[in-house]
Amino acid sequence: MTIYTTEITSETDIAEGPIHHRLLKAYYLAIPYVHGELLEVGCGEGRGVEILSPLVKSYTAIDKINEIAASLKEKYADIVFLNMHIPPFEGVPDNAFDTIVSFQVIEHIENDLKYLQEIHRVLKSGGTAVITTPNINWTLTRNPWHIREYTPKELLQLCSKVFSQVTTKGITGNQKVWDYYEENKKSVAKFKRLDIFGLEKRLPNSIYRIPYDILNKLNRNRLKKSNEGLVANIGQEDFHLSDNPDECIDLFYILKK
Repeated sequence: MTIYTTEITSETDIAEGPIHHRLLKAYYLAIPYVHGELLEVGCGEGRGVEILSPLVKSYTAIDKINEIAASLKEKYADIVFLNMHIPPFEGVPDNAFDTIVSFQVIEHIENDLKYLQEIHRVLKSGGTAVITTPNINWTLTRNPWHIREYTPKELLQLCSKVFSQVTTKGITGNQKVWDYYEENKKSVAKFKRLDIFGLEKRLPNSIYRIPYDILNKLNRNRLKKSNEGLVANIGQEDFHLSDNPDECIDLFYILKK
């Protein structure tokens, strides 16, 4: 079953390709850190299950959308899917997992400190958590699905309140990725010029999500139409890890307990 907003991208729609592969890359980059008992917090439609499940003894995944959890349970019988709103991670025992991954989740969480504290609680001593989130310095417009976004320094300060060892990295891309970013930036600017009433800043998130999703979809299709060759030819291999998060589209932080 597909639960669709522009926050959950399609792997089959060419227009969604650059975003889908950007998000998919996090799973490939997490491979060196993943082992043993794995927990994924915010698994979405299971984008990374087939990448990470062969690497671990067990795979447990949490998501708030019940329909997604039910669908994934049918597809992956050996994986435990838990449906809950977080934090806390209700019913998840202390010190249970060697590795935790949580990609593009923290920006959706009201109590982000509690979210990190729960990750720390259920992680085994010596375990590793990997999280990603957008770098607000490269965000083109307000996203009404996000509670907040972070600068690299802000996320480091928050994570350091809970974890004694935080390694700061980021996900960036090659020239194709940045060419797409620049085309997207120009296109978004054209849409924003039409917002003569300042609705982007004034509407509450619950209402703004409707025009945001419509315009976001229109924008992605517009980019595909104007340069399908560029859009269609961006894959996960065009993204890579960087030691300088300030220059990256997404933040990729490694947390050790």
